[in-house]
Amino acid sequence: MQKTNTVVKFIKDVRNEMKFVKWPTRKMIIGSTVAVLVISIIVGAYLGALDLGLKKVLAYLVNMF
Repeated sequence: MQKTNTVVKFIKDVRNEMKFVKWPTRKMIIGSTVAVLVISIIVGAYLGALDLGLKKVLAYLVNMF
């Protein structure tokens, strides 16, 4: 019985705390999403270029010997 009361109290406490949560606005969510996409594209391009460069260096070294 004690365990049930604890679970009910926990759920009530969570519901009360959710009233104080400051949810992000639509503008904030869109801005964050755009930032993540732009950074992901930049990092992907950087890693792709680095991979291509290292591939060419390795091919050069293999052909050299």
